[in-house]
This record gives sequence, structure tokens and C-alpha cells, in this order.
Amino acid sequence: MSHHKVAIIGSGPAGFTAALYASRANLDVTMFEGHQPGGQLTITTEVENYPGFEHGIQGPELMDVMRKQVHRFGAKSVYETVTALKQANHHFLLTTERGTEYHADAVILAMGASAKLLGTKGESEYMGYGVSACATCDGFFFRNQDVIVVGGGDTAMEEANYLTRFCKSVMIVHRREEFRASKIMLDRARKNEKISFALNTTIDEFKGETLETGMKKMTSVVLRDTRDNTSREIPIDGVFVAIGHQPNSSLVKGLVEMDESGYVLTQGKSTYTNADGIFACGDLQDTVYRQAVTAAGSGCMAAIDAERWLEGKKG
Repeated sequence: MSHHKVAIIGSGPAGFTAALYASRANLDVTMFEGHQPGGQLTITTEVENYPGFEHGIQGPELMDVMRKQVHRFGAKSVYETVTALKQANHHFLLTTERGTEYHADAVILAMGASAKLLGTKGESEYMGYGVSACATCDGFFFRNQDVIVVGGGDTAMEEANYLTRFCKSVMIVHRREEFRASKIMLDRARKNEKISFALNTTIDEFKGETLETGMKKMTSVVLRDTRDNTSREIPIDGVFVAIGHQPNSSLVKGLVEMDESGYVLTQGKSTYTNADGIFACGDLQDTVYRQAVTAAGSGCMAAIDAERWLEGKKG
């Protein structure tokens, strides 16, 4: 059984940054990258809002650069998923899906959160090629184009209003007539001249084409009326799915404190959880910003918190 000073569960900007700072502090760091090495950005195409890349960078390339950087300072990647985590004899015992066991003195949780998707035909095929789950990340690419926002909560209203800064028109598609959104957010959307509503409506299929360059591009969606089941196909440039996020926190259920949605709670402005020696960073504990740069910042915080906690244990 191998023993490490710091085990980081998850990768992405939070996990990689935590690994960078912890390894540069001469701590023995092992990072469990899980079933999606590099995290959510590996399914993102162009990233233009991450500092330091004047002309943008592809999501998978950014994650690969981060990985190489942390490996340079000695951090190791294990391409397995941690399926069990428990405290044992003043250490933490981590077990992967292969049954391999690891010991660590401190654990940093960086499993992230996954956008809830519709599960509709063509959605995964065109994700990143016209379909997005983040208006803040991708809205700029749809300047002067027609887009759809799917959802009926505050997130959907907020993203629709945000997209009107760039887009020619925004249609909010919602499966019911009633909204979960607060009155103020709903009124704001209704007053926006660029926003229209398609209620009692769902998307049954995303359609598109393959360009000469070999790239895919979504070009239309099939809308279905939930009252009479009639369908119609409309041309559209982009679709933003805004039906919420699900934190990937099932591993630590009952081990650390969470809110009612499953986001890990941290203490004050730190990354400390209520469990001594366990720290949380990135989208796993961020219900507000959910950006690569804020995830990276919290990863830095987690590494510094863990280093200081470990140093305090020596005394």
C-alpha cells in the first residue's frame, strides 16, 4: 500500500492547481484523475477567458498543459476512480475501482460538478459544436446569432439575459407553463425585447452537419409540444442547456458536510471542510461562479490550507 502526503481526488483546473502548489511545497502528491481526466474542460472546444492565452486555447490542450506542469514538479497522476474514502489510524484510506488501496495524510476534494443535460438525441454529439451548458463560457461565440436556452429556473433566466448582450435573439424553451425562477428574474427576462418563450415545449432532437474541415456543427432542433405531441424543426445556431448542475460528491456523502443539493460546505473563506484533514475546492463547493479560473484559485487555496494543516500536525 503506497503512502502519500496529499491525495487529490479529481483533476481539472482545481485539482491541477492544487497539485501544482502542493508539489512545489515539496509535498508528496498523488492525483486521482478519475473517469474523465482533465475534468469538464476536456469536452470544451475553445477557451478564450482563461488568463494567459491571448488567442484562446482548446480545453483539452489547456488541461494537458496543466498536467505536464504539475508532473514537472513531481506530482503523480493515477488514472483511476476513487470509490471509497475513509479515515483510518490518523490517515485516510482511499480505494479505487480496481481495488487498489492508498494512504494519505491529507485529502483535497476536486471532483467538480456536472451540468445536468437533457439526454436527448444528438445532444452529446453536438456538445461543444453548438450545444453548451455555460453561457458565460461560450456566449461570445454566438455573436449576432439565434440561440435557445433550455430551462425554467433562475439560471435559465440569468443566462438568457446574459446572452442578449451578444446574440440576435434568445428563445427560452421550457417544458411547462409554470417557472421555478424567482419573479424578479422572470420579469427581467420577459421585459427583454430579444427574449421570446416557447412554453410546454421540449427539444426532442439536435440536428447538424459535418463541415468540409471535418468539424461538426449543430444547425437545427426538433421541438415537441408537450400538450399535443406535435413536432416542428427550426433552424438555430446554438442551444444552452440551463437545467442545473449536480456536484460529484457521492463519494464523500456522510463524511463531510454538504448542502441540500450535495455541494460540499467549506468553512468561511477557506477550503477546510468539517472533517479534519479534508479540503474541498473547485465546482464541488462553488454554487455561484463555476469558472475555470475561480476553480484554479480555490485549488491554490486548498493546497496552501493542506500544507499549513500538515505543518501544524508536526507540532
